[in-house]
Amino acid sequence: MPMIRLTVPAGALTAEGRTSVQRDLAAVLLRWEGAPDTAFFRAQAWSYLIELPEGAQTTAEDDAPRFLVEVTVPQGALSERRKTGLVEDATKTVLSAAGLAPDDALRVWVLVHEQPDGTWGAGGSVIRYADLVALAKGQQTDA
Repeated sequence: MPMIRLTVPAGALTAEGRTSVQRDLAAVLLRWEGAPDTAFFRAQAWSYLIELPEGAQTTAEDDAPRFLVEVTVPQGALSERRKTGLVEDATKTVLSAAGLAPDDALRVWVLVHEQPDGTWGAGGSVIRYADLVALAKGQQTDA
């Protein structure tokens, strides 16, 4: 059950990018997590867009927009290879949504938060990683 949060300065995304970036990031996360492409798993990939007010983000050097992607996944869901792919693809997705070039990649930070087993709840119950793996194995791709 992945969750992704993108924090951006207001106006930093293109109009098209603002419309699509949340679903695009959720799809990137599901792909790298290895979840089946089913309506159930797509509905569980929550994506938040947080737009900061003007002047709320800066660096000691300049006021160019910076982007923070925070990903929360169950502990054990992402190998090092999958984390690397996720970070690369999430960065490319954000750069595209902002109309920026690959040279601006250092303006996108991706933080992967691994939620320890037994500390994620949904529907009034604790969800264990093993339960999610079993559920994923039982689902057919409906793409």
